[in-house]
Amino acid sequence: MAFAQNEASGEIVPPQRIDISSLPAKIVDDVVVPVPSEVFGVLDKLGAPNWHSVLRKIENNGFGERPQIALFLGCVIAEGFIAVEAQEPEEVKKIGREVLNLAGAIGVRKSVISRTNSIIEAADKKDWPRIRVELDGAAQDVKQAMIELKDEQLAQLVSLGGWLRGTEAVTDVVGKNYTKDGAELLHQPVLLDYFERQIDGMSPRLKGNRLVKRVRARLADIRPLIEKPNSVTTENLNQINAITRDLVKAISAQDS
Repeated sequence: MAFAQNEASGEIVPPQRIDISSLPAKIVDDVVVPVPSEVFGVLDKLGAPNWHSVLRKIENNGFGERPQIALFLGCVIAEGFIAVEAQEPEEVKKIGREVLNLAGAIGVRKSVISRTNSIIEAADKKDWPRIRVELDGAAQDVKQAMIELKDEQLAQLVSLGGWLRGTEAVTDVVGKNYTKDGAELLHQPVLLDYFERQIDGMSPRLKGNRLVKRVRARLADIRPLIEKPNSVTTENLNQINAITRDLVKAISAQDS
Protein backbone atom coordinates (compact mmCIF):
# COMPACT_ATOMS: atom_id res chain seq x y z
CA MET A 1 0.00 0.00 0.00
CA ALA A 2 1.69 3.19 -1.16
CA PHE A 3 0.61 6.67 -0.14
CA ALA A 4 1.52 9.63 -2.37
CA GLN A 5 2.96 12.91 -1.15
CA ASN A 6 1.60 16.30 -2.18
CA GLU A 7 4.72 18.09 -3.44
CA ALA A 8 3.36 21.56 -2.62
CA SER A 9 2.29 20.90 0.96
CA GLY A 10 4.29 17.81 1.80
CA GLU A 11 1.05 16.21 3.05
CA ILE A 12 0.67 12.45 2.79
CA VAL A 13 -2.52 11.63 0.93
CA PRO A 14 -4.22 8.26 0.44
CA PRO A 15 -4.31 6.56 -2.95
CA GLN A 16 -7.33 7.10 -5.18
CA ARG A 17 -8.16 3.42 -4.97
CA ILE A 18 -7.19 0.69 -2.52
CA ASP A 19 -5.78 -2.51 -4.00
CA ILE A 20 -6.38 -5.18 -1.36
CA SER A 21 -3.75 -7.40 -2.95
CA SER A 22 -1.07 -4.79 -2.25
CA LEU A 23 -1.59 -4.83 1.52
CA PRO A 24 0.96 -6.75 3.60
CA ALA A 25 -0.66 -10.13 4.09
CA LYS A 26 -0.36 -13.68 5.36
CA ILE A 27 -1.02 -16.77 3.32
CA VAL A 28 -3.42 -19.13 5.06
CA ASP A 29 -4.02 -22.31 3.06
CA ASP A 30 -3.34 -20.38 -0.18
CA VAL A 31 -5.74 -17.60 0.86
CA VAL A 32 -4.36 -14.06 1.12
CA VAL A 33 -5.37 -12.54 4.45
CA PRO A 34 -4.54 -8.82 4.93
CA VAL A 35 -2.62 -8.11 8.15
CA PRO A 36 -5.08 -6.51 10.65
CA SER A 37 -2.81 -3.64 11.65
CA GLU A 38 -2.39 -2.66 7.98
CA VAL A 39 -6.16 -2.62 7.44
CA PHE A 40 -6.58 -0.40 10.49
CA GLY A 41 -3.73 1.80 9.27
CA VAL A 42 -5.43 2.36 5.92
CA LEU A 43 -8.66 3.34 7.69
CA ASP A 44 -6.72 5.80 9.83
CA LYS A 45 -5.34 7.44 6.68
CA LEU A 46 -8.73 7.55 4.97
CA GLY A 47 -10.82 8.98 7.75
CA ALA A 48 -9.17 8.99 11.20
CA PRO A 49 -11.92 6.81 12.73
CA ASN A 50 -12.95 7.05 16.37
CA TRP A 51 -11.74 3.67 17.59
CA HIS A 52 -12.86 4.46 21.13
CA SER A 53 -16.48 4.34 19.95
CA VAL A 54 -15.94 0.85 18.50
CA LEU A 55 -14.05 -0.69 21.42
CA ARG A 56 -15.99 -3.07 23.66
CA LYS A 57 -15.33 -3.99 27.24
CA ILE A 58 -14.22 -7.59 27.60
CA GLU A 59 -16.11 -9.53 30.26
CA ASN A 60 -15.22 -13.06 31.34
CA ASN A 61 -18.58 -14.79 31.69
CA GLY A 62 -17.14 -18.27 32.25
CA PHE A 63 -19.30 -19.91 29.63
CA GLY A 64 -19.43 -22.07 26.60
CA GLU A 65 -18.67 -25.27 24.80
CA ARG A 66 -15.32 -25.49 23.08
CA PRO A 67 -16.54 -24.22 19.68
CA GLN A 68 -17.95 -21.10 21.34
CA ILE A 69 -14.76 -20.57 23.35
CA ALA A 70 -12.68 -20.82 20.17
CA LEU A 71 -14.87 -18.31 18.33
CA PHE A 72 -14.84 -15.99 21.34
CA LEU A 73 -11.06 -16.22 21.62
CA GLY A 74 -10.82 -14.98 18.04
CA CYS A 75 -13.16 -12.09 18.86
CA VAL A 76 -11.07 -11.15 21.90
CA ILE A 77 -7.83 -11.12 19.92
CA ALA A 78 -9.48 -8.88 17.32
CA GLU A 79 -10.63 -6.65 20.18
CA GLY A 80 -6.99 -6.36 21.18
CA PHE A 81 -6.12 -4.79 17.84
CA ILE A 82 -9.00 -2.34 18.26
CA ALA A 83 -7.79 -1.46 21.77
CA VAL A 84 -4.35 -0.76 20.31
CA GLU A 85 -5.87 1.57 17.71
CA ALA A 86 -7.78 3.32 20.50
CA GLN A 87 -4.54 3.39 22.54
CA GLU A 88 -6.23 2.05 25.68
CA PRO A 89 -3.51 0.33 27.74
CA GLU A 90 -5.81 -0.92 30.51
CA GLU A 91 -8.14 -2.58 28.02
CA VAL A 92 -5.15 -4.12 26.26
CA LYS A 93 -4.01 -5.65 29.57
CA LYS A 94 -7.51 -7.01 30.27
CA ILE A 95 -7.58 -8.51 26.81
CA GLY A 96 -4.17 -10.10 27.32
CA ARG A 97 -5.36 -11.75 30.53
CA GLU A 98 -8.59 -12.89 28.86
CA VAL A 99 -6.63 -14.47 26.00
CA LEU A 100 -4.74 -16.47 28.62
CA ASN A 101 -7.96 -17.53 30.37
CA LEU A 102 -9.62 -18.64 27.14
CA ALA A 103 -6.51 -20.47 25.95
CA GLY A 104 -6.57 -22.33 29.26
CA ALA A 105 -10.21 -23.26 28.76
CA ILE A 106 -9.34 -25.08 25.54
CA GLY A 107 -6.15 -26.64 26.85
CA VAL A 108 -3.43 -24.50 25.26
CA ARG A 109 -2.59 -22.06 28.07
CA LYS A 110 1.14 -22.79 28.04
CA SER A 111 1.37 -21.71 24.40
CA VAL A 112 0.49 -18.08 25.17
CA ILE A 113 1.87 -17.37 28.65
CA SER A 114 4.97 -15.65 27.25
CA ARG A 115 2.95 -13.68 24.69
CA THR A 116 0.37 -12.44 27.17
CA ASN A 117 3.06 -11.38 29.62
CA SER A 118 4.70 -9.42 26.81
CA ILE A 119 1.35 -7.82 25.88
CA ILE A 120 0.80 -6.64 29.46
CA GLU A 121 4.38 -5.37 29.76
CA ALA A 122 4.15 -3.53 26.44
CA ALA A 123 0.79 -2.02 27.44
CA ASP A 124 2.39 -0.53 30.56
CA LYS A 125 4.96 1.10 28.27
CA LYS A 126 2.35 2.02 25.63
CA ASP A 127 4.50 0.25 23.07
CA TRP A 128 1.74 -0.12 20.46
CA PRO A 129 3.82 -1.67 17.64
CA ARG A 130 5.08 -4.38 19.98
CA ILE A 131 1.56 -5.13 21.19
CA ARG A 132 0.40 -5.64 17.60
CA VAL A 133 3.23 -8.12 17.03
CA GLU A 134 2.50 -10.00 20.25
CA LEU A 135 -1.26 -10.16 19.61
CA ASP A 136 -0.66 -11.57 16.18
CA GLY A 137 1.87 -14.02 17.62
CA ALA A 138 -0.55 -15.09 20.34
CA ALA A 139 -3.19 -15.94 17.74
CA GLN A 140 -0.69 -17.97 15.73
CA ASP A 141 0.70 -19.76 18.80
CA VAL A 142 -2.78 -20.72 20.01
CA LYS A 143 -3.76 -22.07 16.62
CA GLN A 144 -0.50 -24.01 16.23
CA ALA A 145 -0.89 -25.56 19.70
CA MET A 146 -4.45 -26.57 18.85
CA ILE A 147 -3.30 -28.15 15.61
CA GLU A 148 -0.66 -30.13 17.53
CA LEU A 149 -3.45 -31.36 19.82
CA LYS A 150 -5.42 -32.50 16.74
CA ASP A 151 -7.87 -29.63 17.23
CA GLU A 152 -7.27 -28.03 13.85
CA GLN A 153 -10.97 -27.45 13.26
CA LEU A 154 -11.28 -25.48 16.49
CA ALA A 155 -8.24 -23.45 15.41
CA GLN A 156 -10.16 -22.51 12.27
CA LEU A 157 -12.94 -21.16 14.49
CA VAL A 158 -10.44 -18.88 16.23
CA SER A 159 -9.61 -17.33 12.85
CA LEU A 160 -13.29 -17.05 11.97
CA GLY A 161 -14.16 -15.35 15.27
CA GLY A 162 -11.40 -12.82 14.69
CA TRP A 163 -12.63 -12.08 11.19
CA LEU A 164 -16.21 -11.58 12.37
CA ARG A 165 -15.27 -9.11 15.12
CA GLY A 166 -12.81 -7.34 12.85
CA THR A 167 -15.41 -7.04 10.10
CA GLU A 168 -17.97 -5.70 12.55
CA ALA A 169 -15.49 -3.03 13.70
CA VAL A 170 -14.44 -2.06 10.17
CA THR A 171 -18.03 -1.75 8.95
CA ASP A 172 -18.81 0.38 11.98
CA VAL A 173 -16.02 2.91 11.42
CA VAL A 174 -16.41 2.98 7.63
CA GLY A 175 -20.16 3.40 8.01
CA LYS A 176 -19.64 6.49 10.16
CA ASN A 177 -17.38 8.06 7.53
CA TYR A 178 -18.20 6.25 4.29
CA THR A 179 -15.69 6.20 1.47
CA LYS A 180 -15.48 3.80 -1.44
CA ASP A 181 -11.88 3.08 -0.54
CA GLY A 182 -12.79 2.15 3.00
CA ALA A 183 -15.67 -0.02 1.82
CA GLU A 184 -13.37 -1.76 -0.67
CA LEU A 185 -11.45 -3.23 2.29
CA LEU A 186 -14.49 -5.48 2.80
CA HIS A 187 -14.35 -6.91 -0.70
CA GLN A 188 -12.89 -10.28 0.35
CA PRO A 189 -15.02 -12.98 -1.31
CA VAL A 190 -12.08 -15.42 -1.44
CA LEU A 191 -11.67 -15.20 2.33
CA LEU A 192 -15.40 -15.80 2.73
CA ASP A 193 -15.07 -18.86 0.47
CA TYR A 194 -12.28 -20.11 2.72
CA PHE A 195 -14.32 -19.88 5.91
CA GLU A 196 -17.34 -21.54 4.32
CA ARG A 197 -15.17 -24.42 3.06
CA GLN A 198 -13.62 -24.84 6.51
CA ILE A 199 -17.00 -25.15 8.21
CA ASP A 200 -18.37 -27.46 5.51
CA GLY A 201 -15.37 -29.76 5.99
CA MET A 202 -15.72 -30.03 9.77
CA SER A 203 -16.82 -33.14 11.63
CA PRO A 204 -20.59 -33.68 11.82
CA ARG A 205 -20.56 -32.99 15.56
CA LEU A 206 -18.73 -29.67 15.22
CA LYS A 207 -20.56 -28.62 12.07
CA GLY A 208 -23.84 -29.45 13.80
CA ASN A 209 -23.09 -27.25 16.80
CA ARG A 210 -25.91 -24.73 17.10
CA LEU A 211 -23.63 -21.69 17.11
CA VAL A 212 -21.45 -22.96 14.26
CA LYS A 213 -24.57 -23.64 12.18
CA ARG A 214 -25.79 -20.11 12.84
CA VAL A 215 -22.46 -18.63 11.77
CA ARG A 216 -22.43 -20.71 8.57
CA ALA A 217 -25.93 -19.59 7.62
CA ARG A 218 -25.12 -15.92 8.16
CA LEU A 219 -21.91 -16.16 6.12
CA ALA A 220 -24.14 -17.07 3.18
CA ASP A 221 -26.11 -13.89 3.83
CA ILE A 222 -22.92 -11.80 3.65
CA ARG A 223 -21.79 -13.25 0.30
CA PRO A 224 -24.04 -11.25 -2.08
CA LEU A 225 -23.11 -8.07 -0.22
CA ILE A 226 -19.37 -8.31 -0.94
CA GLU A 227 -19.13 -10.56 -3.98
CA LYS A 228 -18.42 -7.98 -6.67
CA PRO A 229 -15.81 -5.19 -6.72
CA ASN A 230 -17.26 -1.82 -5.69
CA SER A 231 -20.43 -3.59 -4.49
CA VAL A 232 -20.12 -2.55 -0.84
CA THR A 233 -22.55 0.35 -0.88
CA THR A 234 -23.66 2.17 2.26
CA GLU A 235 -26.72 -0.08 2.41
CA ASN A 236 -24.64 -3.24 2.00
CA LEU A 237 -22.18 -1.97 4.59
CA ASN A 238 -24.97 -1.52 7.12
CA GLN A 239 -26.29 -5.01 6.41
CA ILE A 240 -22.84 -6.58 6.87
CA ASN A 241 -22.45 -4.68 10.14
CA ALA A 242 -25.84 -5.92 11.37
CA ILE A 243 -25.03 -9.54 10.49
CA THR A 244 -21.58 -9.56 12.07
CA ARG A 245 -22.81 -7.67 15.14
CA ASP A 246 -25.55 -10.29 15.59
CA LEU A 247 -23.01 -13.11 15.31
CA VAL A 248 -20.50 -11.54 17.69
CA LYS A 249 -23.32 -10.98 20.18
CA ALA A 250 -24.33 -14.65 19.87
CA ILE A 251 -20.71 -15.76 20.33
CA SER A 252 -20.45 -13.62 23.47
CA ALA A 253 -23.77 -14.81 24.97
CA GLN A 254 -23.88 -17.29 27.83
CA ASP A 255 -26.75 -19.30 26.38
CA SER A 256 -25.36 -19.91 22.88
